[in-house]
Amino acid sequence: LGKPEIRARLRKGAMTLGVDASSIASQLRAAFQGKIASEIQAGSESYEIDVRLAFTDKDSLADLEYFHVKTKEGKQLPLGAVATLEQGRGFARISRINSVRTVTIQGDVDTKVANADEIIADTVARFLPRFKERYPDVDVSLEGEAKEGKKTGNSMRSAFIIGVFGVFVLLSFQFKSYIEPLVVIVAIPLAFIGVLWGHLLMGLDLSMPSIMGFVSLAGIVVNDSILLVTFIKLGLGDGLDGPTAAKIASRQRFRAVLLTTMTTIMGLLPLLTERSYQAQILIPLAASLVFGLLTSTVLVLIVVPVLYTILGDLGFVSTETHGEGKTVDNS
Repeated sequence: LGKPEIRARLRKGAMTLGVDASSIASQLRAAFQGKIASEIQAGSESYEIDVRLAFTDKDSLADLEYFHVKTKEGKQLPLGAVATLEQGRGFARISRINSVRTVTIQGDVDTKVANADEIIADTVARFLPRFKERYPDVDVSLEGEAKEGKKTGNSMRSAFIIGVFGVFVLLSFQFKSYIEPLVVIVAIPLAFIGVLWGHLLMGLDLSMPSIMGFVSLAGIVVNDSILLVTFIKLGLGDGLDGPTAAKIASRQRFRAVLLTTMTTIMGLLPLLTERSYQAQILIPLAASLVFGLLTSTVLVLIVVPVLYTILGDLGFVSTETHGEGKTVDNS
């Protein structure tokens, strides 16, 4: 908004008196701002004759009330008789985007009450439908955090899918199977359980840094699953049946998996407990990593061996034993 201003609005029936908005506006502009009446030449100099009210006749708002306008018939009418005067503020700037006049509404989010996603969702659901009915010619677009968040989310979704597919392809070559890599990849959704519970326990909203932390986990949590599946296959190669090989692999790798996870979590604890303003944006990311690792570690030691054994019972993966020159099919 710009400077304070006095707005003149025509009264009902004013046009029957021989005045309209254009004539009133031109007379007010000429009286208070001046109007070039003529131009004279004096030698090599040119002078403009500017006509306006004397300063003493326009130095108060009362002078505006006493101002008389001229009708088309030449009559003089008080301004107050044909127009109402009200105070307001004009526009200091008119913004345009792609040649379209634009109004930008922005604000700071009070995270103690709601987050940006909740506010935007509530606005889209409750306010915008009635607004569009009332002003159908006004186009509304979400910018700022909403637009950038959507753009970043689409980018991370694509990167996540490519990353998981890359893990699947590499493990398919390693295990010579299309089912066993899925047993490994199941650790990724297990990590998301920890991400959700971690944010609930710490009172954090699931934000874009949180999703970035979860996407980063996709390449970390599968390491424990790879080790478990590898040791299960080694147990099968030593002549053990499927359930026994799965149980032994889980016990053998328990200490190594736990130590690897705990050292990573301990390294992230300083960031997770940091309370400085600069670190606030990184705390959700650290929470995703810490709680996602912790949950996936516990669940992987149980779920992966069980899932491998179930798939073996269904005949989707090989649980054949290869011990002392004989082969036994336990499926």
